[in-house]
Amino acid sequence: MKAIQKMGLVLLMFTFILAACGEASNTPKNETANKGEKVKLTVWHNFAGDDLRAKTVRSFIEQFAQDNPNVELDAQAIPVDGYRQRLSTVAAANELPDLMFVYAGSHSAELYKAGLLQPITDVLNENKEWKDKFLPGAFDPFTFEKDEIYTAPLAMSATSILYYNKALFDKHGVKVPTTWDEMMTAIKVFNDNKVTPIALGNKAPWVAQSTILGSLADRVTGTEWFKNASQQKGAKFTDPEFVEALGYFKQLVDNKAFQDGANSIDNTQAEQYFIQGNAAMMVSGAWTLTNLAASATEDQMKDIEVTVLPAIPGGKGDANTISGGAGGGLALSKRTEGAAREAALKLIYTVSGPDAQKAIAESNSMVMYDTDIDESKVTSLYYKAFNLVKQTGITPVYDANLSAEAGEAINNGLQEIMMGGTPESVAKKLQDAQARSTAE
Repeated sequence: MKAIQKMGLVLLMFTFILAACGEASNTPKNETANKGEKVKLTVWHNFAGDDLRAKTVRSFIEQFAQDNPNVELDAQAIPVDGYRQRLSTVAAANELPDLMFVYAGSHSAELYKAGLLQPITDVLNENKEWKDKFLPGAFDPFTFEKDEIYTAPLAMSATSILYYNKALFDKHGVKVPTTWDEMMTAIKVFNDNKVTPIALGNKAPWVAQSTILGSLADRVTGTEWFKNASQQKGAKFTDPEFVEALGYFKQLVDNKAFQDGANSIDNTQAEQYFIQGNAAMMVSGAWTLTNLAASATEDQMKDIEVTVLPAIPGGKGDANTISGGAGGGLALSKRTEGAAREAALKLIYTVSGPDAQKAIAESNSMVMYDTDIDESKVTSLYYKAFNLVKQTGITPVYDANLSAEAGEAINNGLQEIMMGGTPESVAKKLQDAQARSTAE
């Protein structure tokens, strides 16, 4: 009888234990955090500088820490130069922080392929109005599997804005070019009047490729052709349309569109050459907006307007486009779970949500997000470019989609064309490099 009583007591105690476990399992994961229980969260990013954009992003991280005292936040701002290497080191040891800034392209793709990331789709779907205001293509570099998004971009890379000095165009009676013939006419008139038509600093050889060729070639070949050629599926860089695209770049060279010695000065020198009124045009990226905001006067910038490169006759691509794409954003470690994951998603929304996107845009930095900005908070030139980009399509930047070897081949190839090389020779070197890379 005593044995039966003891067994009953044990069963009763076991029932209480099960009930208690049941109550615990029914508690929402994020509710624990809201009750004040400490949650540890680590985040690494490269917004370590003194520029306005870096300060803006850091301010939202700091605001999150203040608004969520239950989260023990370890936020590390790592300088850009050493950021990738440091992240690669911890990734190799499978010791990534909960959240980390990742770049669009191979950087984030490699982390995904290594099984180190998890999607953030649920926080985007929970905030549909936020998700729907990202510009077309914003999530493309971060959608590694169907319907699963791994990053919400904090920036936009726009690389082929056509900057032009309206005062010089008016002075010499030149029409802002919208067709290739008009571009050739403008180049001739400016040369005749001893004004450099287009400022270019191609000492670092990525400049001509990133700012001019990607956009120019897309107008000739169309985007689909480039994607196929990059994958070596049904298209090659020796195809006639790409040789033709290189031929248009050679036309610029042969017609003396660029200043003498363009291959021996850097992009910053070219920006100063342009803003000082020595050149009528410059094809450059959104980084020029930031650089000029820091170095040029408002009086110098008031005459500068922005547009897109002109259309190519018979081209397959859309002329109302700029090469570029989504910038980087915060990605979530595969190992982060439970309350830490809930806190991480909340931080992602804080740093890349509507308020943050607006603030980043008002720091004179392009965003991949449809927001309105206060004109008084930005430079006049940035405001013009911001509204231009919102109305244009985005096409691929070549070196962001090519292998490292192929990227080097086209960068050096454009320098060769500027020194007398032929489009056919450069096209073959690019094709051979990309074919080797895709065969590996």
